[in-house]
Amino acid sequence: MSERATVCTSSGVPLVDKGSTTFPCPACGEPIGRSPRCRNQGVAYTCTCGFQGP
Repeated sequence: MSERATVCTSSGVPLVDKGSTTFPCPACGEPIGRSPRCRNQGVAYTCTCGFQGP
């Protein structure tokens, strides 16, 4: 994966904190970013392709 998300897909928070992660969308490969807070709380995210995850 060459691209990395720079902000959380759910909240828009910059991914600078320890525990932040980025991964490819399972459906289209677009980078998904998750902040530690959204990951821990299970906040849903929606990719630009429409894929939704916890």
